[in-house]
Amino acid sequence: MKKLLNTLFVTTQDTYLTRKGDGVQVTVEGEKKLHVPIHTLDGIICFGQVACSAPMLGLCGEHNVTVSMLSVHGRFLARVQGPVSGNVLLRREQYRRADRPEQSADVAKSVVIGKLVNCRTVLMRAARETTDAVSVENLRQVTIELKRLTDDARQTADLDAIRGLEGAASRVYFGVFDHLIRQQKSEFVFRGRNRRPPLDNVNALLSFVYTLLVHDVISALESVGLDPQVGYLHRDRPGRPGLALDIMEEFRPVLADRLVLSLINRCQIRGDDFEPSASGAISMTEKARKRVITAWQKRKSDTIEHPFLEEKMAAGLLPYAQALLLARHLRGDLDAYPPFVWK
Repeated sequence: MKKLLNTLFVTTQDTYLTRKGDGVQVTVEGEKKLHVPIHTLDGIICFGQVACSAPMLGLCGEHNVTVSMLSVHGRFLARVQGPVSGNVLLRREQYRRADRPEQSADVAKSVVIGKLVNCRTVLMRAARETTDAVSVENLRQVTIELKRLTDDARQTADLDAIRGLEGAASRVYFGVFDHLIRQQKSEFVFRGRNRRPPLDNVNALLSFVYTLLVHDVISALESVGLDPQVGYLHRDRPGRPGLALDIMEEFRPVLADRLVLSLINRCQIRGDDFEPSASGAISMTEKARKRVITAWQKRKSDTIEHPFLEEKMAAGLLPYAQALLLARHLRGDLDAYPPFVWK
């Protein structure tokens, strides 16, 4: 287990979380490992076989500490939280716009344009850093296609068309993702995106980091009074945080994908950090998950200048900045939602 930036990550299997006074006590096989005061926590993320007592969950609910339950592979399962708070007028406006396709398309378009521009920037930077002529040409062709898809997105107001463009962009982007992997090629072969469950090392790593990202986006949306479940690009589905998935699209290439590539290319994660199951699913070892979590928190401490706000901030605060901008747009303070565009 590891406590970073007010979030307690529990990755050790067969861990039991209980209430001890005004804090959370962590026990593994009957041995007390950690005690964390509840006022120092914003969230708890549990991976795999982790049990929580009812009094501990009640304590977390009283103090607005969200408890997220994930599978050992990092797939989101459930969340436990206290009473919903926030601006009821803001949420009513969020729901009204979600019911109107033309207004949903406005936000969805901004999100998709931000994602496509950021994907293109990641690929252009990668092309400048490689000397392999084949890779450079493949990356160049995809950046041209992403530019075309971005222009098409700017010109359409149809929600289904925007969703189609996002899907097409993801396919061409991941179609050249293997060219971005420059080290450990035999152990990290990427032939396309797969999940639920991930079937290779790269997809297992991507899915795990995406899970960490969506948790942060959910927290950011809730902090400004928005409902993470009701989005615009992603259709409503029980248990799916649609709005969080919307907003995280802008950050996937910049925060998540670049971290995954860095971990592989710098050999911070290796092939023996992954384990296959009888079903064919691939998961990371407990030690590997801890290293990834540490790297994720370190990446979030990097300073990035927000292009719209023109202010420097820690990368970990970017989801909160976007949540605030979306709330201002829904309230009518901004004519449009400005996506995060990496420069």
